[in-house]
Amino acid sequence: MPEPLKDRYDAVYLNRLVEELSRHSPRFPRKRMLQYVFDEEWEQRELKQRMRHITHALHEFLPKDYGAALTVLEQAAPSFGGFEAMFFPDFVEVYGQADWERSLSALEHFTKFSSSEFAVRPFIVHDQPRMLRQLKLWSASPDLHVRRLASEGSRPRLPWAMALPAFKKNPTPVLPILKRLKADPSEYVRRSVANHLNDISKDHPEIVISLAEQWLAGKPETRWIVKHGCRTLLKQGDPQALALFGYCKPEHLSIRGFQLRPGVISMGEQVAFEFELVSHKTELGHIRMEYAIEFVRQKGAPARKVFKISEGVYPDRSRQYRSRHSFKPITTRNYYPGTHRLAIIVNGQQLDLAEFELQEA
Repeated sequence: MPEPLKDRYDAVYLNRLVEELSRHSPRFPRKRMLQYVFDEEWEQRELKQRMRHITHALHEFLPKDYGAALTVLEQAAPSFGGFEAMFFPDFVEVYGQADWERSLSALEHFTKFSSSEFAVRPFIVHDQPRMLRQLKLWSASPDLHVRRLASEGSRPRLPWAMALPAFKKNPTPVLPILKRLKADPSEYVRRSVANHLNDISKDHPEIVISLAEQWLAGKPETRWIVKHGCRTLLKQGDPQALALFGYCKPEHLSIRGFQLRPGVISMGEQVAFEFELVSHKTELGHIRMEYAIEFVRQKGAPARKVFKISEGVYPDRSRQYRSRHSFKPITTRNYYPGTHRLAIIVNGQQLDLAEFELQEA
């Protein structure tokens, strides 16, 4: 099993943090800071709880003046990076709402080493017009991390972060930022734009379809953004999205010899399936091949999840497919025993279906 992210906040990491802070704040109480962090509740805290606890510890032991505390953190931040270092911008989120000018400058600095994508969101909620002006400035930054923040920080449905209800309701204010970044030289930035589009598609598919029609004529990198940004619409079988990428209705196609085995599996095992896709014309053509599983839930209706098998243009009249799906435990999904259904989907339309039983190990 991989190491839980929360365990990266160990004694080695925290000792390195207090040593770095003491370099920039000579009177920093290193031992007291460590005692505060590793309190009786530390082991029970999850990842974001540990991060926030470290934020509170920094506030407890850094200079009480907010600007002075930020100066120490800004000097220490370049020595840390990755997700673990997001307590630097978290400090701004929690304690910096009363000093916007200093806070926004700090968020711009911190995002270069970890990411300020979570911390910037309360500022957007508090004063959207002001933050839109700032986001537009960041989108023109020479630093790719700052440009990415303009897109990632304003995503309406950023995972693990507070939602932005105003942008869920009306995303048009952020579209100029996405348009500016759609041809960004950094893949890191372009991927954020694609994920942002995918967020928008869940509430306003018509906006994303309209943008896709405009952007598809652009550079290959922009075409990738459009397709990745339409991935939810494609998985949903949205006819307009499918047509944009050349996927027509599979009226000339059928499934032959669909087999699913075994019919009964236990938790942790795999279900295998195979079939042949057959064309009633001279070729298969432009194909997007997927399968969907209706997962049994603990309560309520089954939860349907779509998985891509392959896509391409095939001159053959038939093509054999074999695949499998694992029911090994994962952190993002709970499995429950019962009758599951596996469907074969071609160009957004279900062409065949089979059932299998999942039982306790």
